[in-house]
Amino acid sequence: MSLTPSHRPALAEEVTNQLRGMIQTGEWPLQEKIPAEPELMASLGVSRGTLREAIKALAHSGMLEVRRGDGTYVRATSEISGAAQRMYKEHTQEHVVEVRVGLDTQAARLATKHATAEDVAAMRALLQARHDAWLAADYPAWARADWEFHERVALASGNPLLHQLYVSFGGVFHDDLLRQQRKAGFNGVPHEGHDELADAIEARDEAAAVASVYRNLDFAAERINS
Repeated sequence: MSLTPSHRPALAEEVTNQLRGMIQTGEWPLQEKIPAEPELMASLGVSRGTLREAIKALAHSGMLEVRRGDGTYVRATSEISGAAQRMYKEHTQEHVVEVRVGLDTQAARLATKHATAEDVAAMRALLQARHDAWLAADYPAWARADWEFHERVALASGNPLLHQLYVSFGGVFHDDLLRQQRKAGFNGVPHEGHDELADAIEARDEAAAVASVYRNLDFAAERINS
């Protein structure tokens, strides 16, 4: 059945929601290319124009990135994350660290109240993976495990909005870790803000958790200027 112009905006919005769902559920992973237009048109049963409207909307929000001659890639898991990633590019590393102080300390405080045994076990597994990757000089895996540890702390806070805001730091955080790794004398497995933080969360010790976060971010601020 052919679509009239009056139906097209509603259909484009519906398709946008479907594509957004594929990103948010992980069916389309971050940094990966989404299926080509012909495949999506066939699977969704829509025209090229409607599909392009939906992709354009998600590209504008920052969730997708269209690369001419290459394809379309997933850049963020939500509109807020996509907008934040664009915004971070306009600010310095110092500004990002200063914002992280607020998010990390609040995540640590809440995690001491709400983290489950499963959360703590996941944190410790990520710290072990981080340690093993560092010793093996697998720096991308090391940076990924380090980031996933911090994200898990934010998830354990029990505040979904805080977690979503924290996730928006992913790309910036990962790139900064790899940049720091190349500096002479850099310690890739500090206990501050990591093992100490996991211990404090498990012990429900809010003061110790926050103090550990501060020590870690103080070191991060010093490394930026070194």
